[in-house]
Amino acid sequence: MSGKNALITWGDWEGHEPEKVAHLIAGMLSDRGLTSDIVDTLECFDDFDALCRYDLIVPVWTMSKIEKHQAENVSEAVARGTGLTGCHGGMCDAFRDNVLWQFMTGANWVAHPGGDGVNYTVNIVDHEHELTRDLDDFEVSTEQYYLHVDAANHVLATTRFPTVAWYHSANGPVDIPVAWTRKWGLGRVYYNALGHKANVIEDGPPHEMLRRGVLWAAESKAAAQAAGLKLDDFQSPGQHY
Repeated sequence: MSGKNALITWGDWEGHEPEKVAHLIAGMLSDRGLTSDIVDTLECFDDFDALCRYDLIVPVWTMSKIEKHQAENVSEAVARGTGLTGCHGGMCDAFRDNVLWQFMTGANWVAHPGGDGVNYTVNIVDHEHELTRDLDDFEVSTEQYYLHVDAANHVLATTRFPTVAWYHSANGPVDIPVAWTRKWGLGRVYYNALGHKANVIEDGPPHEMLRRGVLWAAESKAAAQAAGLKLDDFQSPGQHY
């Protein structure tokens, strides 16, 4: 992986410790020889050509607002092969009013019944995937994310609701994805719902599962080239934002 470069951008709600999470993910990349440009602004999304030169984009923003052209620039860069990865609210509760972002990332957050400190199990559902191979189910004590999720996602792990009784409990048990992969044109997208605080993902199975996903997404361009994929395969003349 030597020579690859990632863009990590963090900001907005401090409750999710975005700066700490940004540097934690940068450390995962550095251990494999990737360098990271770490910024605390969304202005980095203004330059489409610059985005395309990165191997990986890592947003760490919660409850913020993205400009239409910025979301489109990220979408087009990922469609051309730049990987996209993130965790918890930093990616799938980042820009609540931007449906393109939700489509690209594969979900949007709607609730965390019980708040922080809920004890629950993360169930590995695809034991053959390279990102979860040899990982067992594990317990966590943190926010349990209820997400509205794209059916096209390749789900790697789930958690069962309800753990804490609330209005949704009337619907009975349901398994909600915790981690998944998906494609966006030539690009690889990986999301992991864990990471309310940096300490949740700094060690143990949560760290390892996220670390693998981050590195997998960083190989997006190489994977698309090896598969012989072309952007034209995924474009339609009538499609527009």
